[in-house]
Amino acid sequence: MSKQIRRVITGHDKNGKAIVISDDYATTILQRPNRPGVTLTNLWKNESVPTEYDGATETVAGPLILHPPKGGAIFRTVEFEPEDPEVLAKLDGKAAFAEMGADANIVEGARHPFMHRTDSVDYAVILQGEIFMLMDDTEVHLKAGDAVIQRGTNHAWSNRGDVTCIIAFVLVDAVAQLDETTLPI
Repeated sequence: MSKQIRRVITGHDKNGKAIVISDDYATTILQRPNRPGVTLTNLWKNESVPTEYDGATETVAGPLILHPPKGGAIFRTVEFEPEDPEVLAKLDGKAAFAEMGADANIVEGARHPFMHRTDSVDYAVILQGEIFMLMDDTEVHLKAGDAVIQRGTNHAWSNRGDVTCIIAFVLVDAVAQLDETTLPI
């Protein structure tokens, strides 16, 4: 069962005084049979950066899409329940990512069915539990309190433990500018 995320949104009254304009549980949640044990909860979305801090009071209504908006950012949590290797072996990563508008982001033939890449820089903080971040040929074991800056690379998340892992993400739209001056030596 997924954790409900309380979302407190601040703003200003007509006199410019700081107020809370919303204090409720987030409702833009995605759970799907093609990716059992994973829950995405969108908390806030900016259509552009810089953004307006006195703009809309709700920004995540509608379908949950993996990518941030072009030129924008998205704030979400993702909950990863422990994986069952037998179930994982039967899952279709492309179908699961299609439900988030991102089937083209799956890395075909990768070592994990949910290996993917997005055109974004993602800031992540592990809030609870442990997880492995899989890269093309390596992996990193992450624990609560660890942070990751994911810069448009192939990756997958694998919870091999027995406790649910929750990660907070901010995805910022990005572009690659690879040339001979930016490639590592």
